[in-house]
Amino acid sequence: MSVALLTYSTRPRGGVVATLALAEALARAGHRVSLWTLARGGDAGFFRPVDPAVEVVAVPFPEIAGEAVGARVLRSITVLREAFEAFPGGYDIVHAQDCITANAVADCMRTVHHLDAFTTPELVACHERALRRPYAHVCVSAAVAAELADGWGITATVIPNGVDAARFSAAAGPEDPARTARERWRARLGRYVLAVGGIEPRKGTADLVEAFALLRERATPVSLVLAGGETLFDYRGYRERVLARAARLGVEPVILGPVAHEELPALVAAADVFAFPSVKEGFGLAALEALAAGVPVVTRDLPVLREVLAAAGDAVRFAATPAGLAAALEAYLDSAEQGGSTEQGHRAEAPARPAGRAAGQAVASGYSWSAAADRHVARYRELIRARSTGRPAGRISATTDKSSVSL
Repeated sequence: MSVALLTYSTRPRGGVVATLALAEALARAGHRVSLWTLARGGDAGFFRPVDPAVEVVAVPFPEIAGEAVGARVLRSITVLREAFEAFPGGYDIVHAQDCITANAVADCMRTVHHLDAFTTPELVACHERALRRPYAHVCVSAAVAAELADGWGITATVIPNGVDAARFSAAAGPEDPARTARERWRARLGRYVLAVGGIEPRKGTADLVEAFALLRERATPVSLVLAGGETLFDYRGYRERVLARAARLGVEPVILGPVAHEELPALVAAADVFAFPSVKEGFGLAALEALAAGVPVVTRDLPVLREVLAAAGDAVRFAATPAGLAAALEAYLDSAEQGGSTEQGHRAEAPARPAGRAAGQAVASGYSWSAAADRHVARYRELIRARSTGRPAGRISATTDKSSVSL
């Protein structure tokens, strides 16, 4: 079948990463896939190479200096809509992957990766319309599907994301070039706790800084490393507040910014602990990648993360407060120190770690993109059959109206 997948950006955010992987898995299964995106700020393509079996349609989206977030979102929708409507071909399925693309195309299904809470009128309207307009919905976890049903009366099909577990487990391997790549990061950073996603409210960076301040008295120095941060939104105010608070607490995070696709697995695999204190997530892809690399994870105690990560056993610790995050981080760091040292003394593994590592790797490897693609194809076929006979493609209740703002 022919499938159009639409994403709002070419840059490495979780939803974009997932959309790329799904597109490639569908193409490997023999389907014709077009991947539509906005090429922001002169981007020539995605942050990584894309399988040539996938057609990439990158719609130019030039930056406008000083443009407000709300105006930029509305312009994003307009630019993508005009390009898509001008396209001469047609598709069996049009599948939007986010709020912007679900607003841009008139007749689509939608994956809801997570649910946001906005206050800006344009964003509130965008969010609401992107939920109510599609004729069918997919959620990447049962927890998000429950939120969608409770808050909007929408029934979604749950199809978990896949994980490129082999890529991250290879980065933890004992041989070169994996070993040398890890050693480069450790030579640069020493021992470190890693968080990805940048400094933004949804990622819980403020609580992580508070937690890390409680570890300052450790005999063995450990750095807090923050990677990533590509986003459509303007979080400069939050970032300034978090960094000011860090300075008052004596915490000096190492801010890497976006990390090249090919360098990320080694950065993850070289960490002592992976911190995932997000206050809202839809699946937890980054945490699963860390588990695939054999790195223990300290995460926020959220229903969705219990759903996805709990089977990893000792490889994951859940916490609800900064103090809880600090205690969990310290437990893993102490465990590593007690187990001796490896690789020039930067990373240690306690005797209890191999079993925990194996459990985490098993959980991560249990999510495959080929399985996700197969489930998507089955759902696509159901929707095509239903629509061809005039039957409802999905259920949506009109009893819940979360916003009166129109777009």
